[in-house]
Amino acid sequence: MSLVHTTIQLSEVVEVHPSLIPVINRFGIRLGLGDRTVKDICLEHNLDEDFFLTVINTFLNEGYFPEKKLQTFHTSLIVDYLTKTNAYYSRFQLPNIERHLSSFISMSSDNNPSLALIGKFFNSFKDELLNRIEQDEKNWFPHCLDLNNKLKARAELIHLTESESMDDSIEALLYDLKNILIKHISGSYNENLCYAVIFSLTSLEKDIKQHNRIRYRILEPMVKAMEKLCL
Repeated sequence: MSLVHTTIQLSEVVEVHPSLIPVINRFGIRLGLGDRTVKDICLEHNLDEDFFLTVINTFLNEGYFPEKKLQTFHTSLIVDYLTKTNAYYSRFQLPNIERHLSSFISMSSDNNPSLALIGKFFNSFKDELLNRIEQDEKNWFPHCLDLNNKLKARAELIHLTESESMDDSIEALLYDLKNILIKHISGSYNENLCYAVIFSLTSLEKDIKQHNRIRYRILEPMVKAMEKLCL
């Protein structure tokens, strides 16, 4: 798809891609967008226009990786965005899925052998995601900011290379959980609750996949480059 640009109305983009709603929320932007352009909204919220567009376009486009533009961003901008993303997962999306899943399991028949496996996979996924969020907050994000502060004092320009791997165990666990529901659910169960669980998982799956692109194609290469300069 074509890239989002400054003169387009943000409401038009969100109408086509409603999955962007929680993404723009992380920038403090709420619905009621009116006819304002991306530029208007960035000015209103005092946002870095280039960074906002980079996040949106990276979220929407698989092949988007603007290396030269990324070299100009402060690491703190990216860390702040990812911190807010993690908070969205832990405070809203995980509890939402857990509520739907608990209701679904409790209202399904006992003769469904997949129920225990579904609960087990969700708990494994939840534990791993929350553990990564904790490690981000305690270790990785402070390390990123510390490197940035050191290089800022030396006024050195970093040169990025794309990360070699984007394999992620959290994505794999989420895929397996959704796959069990779609392929192996049996017995008597509430179809509306089952759909609610699958819809919630699909929404989170897409968000995490694109969140990981920010992690692996933006922040991780920046950190690796800064680490080399600090040796």
